[in-house]
Amino acid sequence: MLALVAVFCSAIFVGFAQAQNVSIELGADEIGANEPYTITLKLQNERLGQYGGFPNIPGFEKAGVSTSSSTNIVNGQISSSQSITQSYLPSEQGTFRLSPFTMSVNGKEVSSPGATITVGPPRQRSVQRPNFSDPLDELFGRDNQPEEFVDVKERAFLSLTSSKDDVYVGEGFTITLALYVSKQNLAELNFYQLGEQIADIRKQITPANVWEENFEIENISNQSVTINGEGYKQYKLYQATFYPNNTQSIAFPKVALKMIKYKIAKNPSFFGPRRQEDFITFTTKPINIKVKELPAHPLQASAAVGNYRLKEAVSNDRLTTGNSFTYTFTVQGEGNINYIAEPQLRNTDNFDFYDPTVARTINRRDNRVTGQKSFSYYAIPNEPGSYDLGKYLSWVFFNPRSEQYDTLIASTVLQVEGESRKNMQVDAQDAGPFYNKITSIDNTLKSRNNDGWLQLAANLIILGMLILTVVVVLKK
Repeated sequence: MLALVAVFCSAIFVGFAQAQNVSIELGADEIGANEPYTITLKLQNERLGQYGGFPNIPGFEKAGVSTSSSTNIVNGQISSSQSITQSYLPSEQGTFRLSPFTMSVNGKEVSSPGATITVGPPRQRSVQRPNFSDPLDELFGRDNQPEEFVDVKERAFLSLTSSKDDVYVGEGFTITLALYVSKQNLAELNFYQLGEQIADIRKQITPANVWEENFEIENISNQSVTINGEGYKQYKLYQATFYPNNTQSIAFPKVALKMIKYKIAKNPSFFGPRRQEDFITFTTKPINIKVKELPAHPLQASAAVGNYRLKEAVSNDRLTTGNSFTYTFTVQGEGNINYIAEPQLRNTDNFDFYDPTVARTINRRDNRVTGQKSFSYYAIPNEPGSYDLGKYLSWVFFNPRSEQYDTLIASTVLQVEGESRKNMQVDAQDAGPFYNKITSIDNTLKSRNNDGWLQLAANLIILGMLILTVVVVLKK
């Protein structure tokens, strides 16, 4: 009996010694119609980066993917393993062929010879006991001994950082919540209810007196960074740029993130558990942001804050009076794009400007918020000549880098040809019914000598009225 066990153990150890870092393990050749078939991708002492898709199997449907990882300590030596399992559900009974296939794992090609899979009638599933026993432990009298687990010290921390310590009112600063895991870390960590925790953290750290531009992190990925000469993997959990709207200082409290941490079996048995689930909480440090008031200026209350530049465009280079054109005044740069107000437009009789069409684009990447806001004016020139639009259009903002106010002034010069539209405007006005009848009245010259008898008759009538008036007065 002991000889058989020794041979069995030797075969196991030789198999492990000859195992490659990356391998493909196929499931059982015979399964029931109610049992899944599995293909498992295994990695030893190597982290999984990228891998190709699992193959399709005729007569089966892909059910889902599960992952697992473990860390072992044997005689002070630490080794790790990671596996990804693709499950397949049979759609009918019969014999099916899994053709040979190749998968790409971390840039390496791993091949499998395939298999013939027989799907039989459904099998009755046995109830598994909650506790497992290792037959080798029973053989050497080690049964009923509680497994001892080791807490491997983690090399990781949670951090809440700000891109700036003090800002002006309206100036943006970026807050980043990230988990940093050292590349030398040996403790196994997993996220725990991350969505719910991030939602709660966001409520705690979002100030009431700011405009927020959220970077909307949906997929948690890692990025290599160096801190104090040590390599880390940075996992960004939340990031946003805040623009304060008053001078009240902003205080960010310390926040906590709960994570799963696994303890490792000190003396793992062949059939026993190799790790034990536990929890660990990481906590950030509180930070404060000082907010300064903008320098005095006539437009202090409405001036945008940021680093901006001007871009112009005209729909037509050759303009004529009476024919419309479109002029676009675009403010580009870094800052609160939503807060950019319409440029100042001075009144003029040389052009008819109409209210602009507004469009904006906002980009959130590389820890910055950039973009542009465009104002497209529909206009009609009234007078020929050369016109500098800088006399009509300008936009004032505060630049926190130079700590001074600056003005974006239109630099486009328009050349307008054609006739003046001032006289056209006078002609187009309605002069009234008296002048409208001028063209329909006879304008032939006539002599006034033939009208003598009319004057005599009028004089006689007037004389008669005077005599009648005198008689009436005398009688009274």
